[in-house]
Amino acid sequence: MKEVRVSLVGFGNVGRATASVLLKKSRFFEDRYGVKINVVSISDTSGTVWLPEGIDLMEALLVKETFGKLSAWTNDYEVYELTPGDVVREVDAEVVVDVTNDKEAWKWHLAALKEGKSVVTSNKPPLAYHYRELIGEAEKRGVLYLFEATVMAGTPIVGLLRENLLGDDVQSIEAVLNATTTFILTQMERGLSFEEALAKAQKLGIAERDPSGDVLGIDAGYKATILHCLAFHPITYDEIRVRGIAEVTEGEIERAKTKGKTIRLVARVEKGRVAVEPAEIPRESPLAVESHENAAVIRTDLLGELVIKGAGAGLKETASGVVSDIIKAGLRAV
Repeated sequence: MKEVRVSLVGFGNVGRATASVLLKKSRFFEDRYGVKINVVSISDTSGTVWLPEGIDLMEALLVKETFGKLSAWTNDYEVYELTPGDVVREVDAEVVVDVTNDKEAWKWHLAALKEGKSVVTSNKPPLAYHYRELIGEAEKRGVLYLFEATVMAGTPIVGLLRENLLGDDVQSIEAVLNATTTFILTQMERGLSFEEALAKAQKLGIAERDPSGDVLGIDAGYKATILHCLAFHPITYDEIRVRGIAEVTEGEIERAKTKGKTIRLVARVEKGRVAVEPAEIPRESPLAVESHENAAVIRTDLLGELVIKGAGAGLKETASGVVSDIIKAGLRAV
């Protein structure tokens, strides 16, 4: 049995979901892959718990759930005041996992790669702005930089484009990549105004208190940028065109309905061109998704039209993508 040491940076919803999967399925991973995944440090905004022989994940989850912060854990573990950069430099681990929303995380991702550590992340901005630099450093160091959960949660579009369509020339991608906007637009089809639909989404926890990242199209824009980097060549978010759903009117919704169509926030990705904007699509289109589903239509020279559809949000769904990447990185490390 080979042991892979992991530093987990971020212990919010996604971090806890990831830890929960690693805990519950540890025997499965050991039996199937011959790898023991040992989390040796966990960081939240209050501090870092670090134990070289491995942290009790059940206890870590209990402390976080009970007290809301790791710094409350004082019985058996010392809590250190370490930045993510400090964790990268000081904690002995083969894999660094970033499940934060830190827009500057690319700096410590880069530092981890330079230390010869693989990086797994669900954090989109580092890739949307620094894809070329991060992937280049990983290749130079012979380690992995993995990011399945950045686009469509655990639905494996990243792996599909990065590992499986190597003989295909991708011609275009059309995708619906943001579940919050899909919920809001669906509620507007049922008669609510944009403001009422947004308020309902916030009440249900589907939209954030500050919903701008979703309704202005920023989140979908990050994801579309990453898809372009994978399918064609590296670009940055600053090079794409984005318009969100905040200006979609009830009249536009009704006009689309009379034509047998629906409005969704659609990302269109072609070589050298990315646009994210509300668009009318036929009801029978694979992009006419509901609830928390995402969908993408990938067109290639060999396969023609390929549809991938699945969960694009949710904690266990996102954890699926993160954990899958941790296992990939762990298998490389051993």
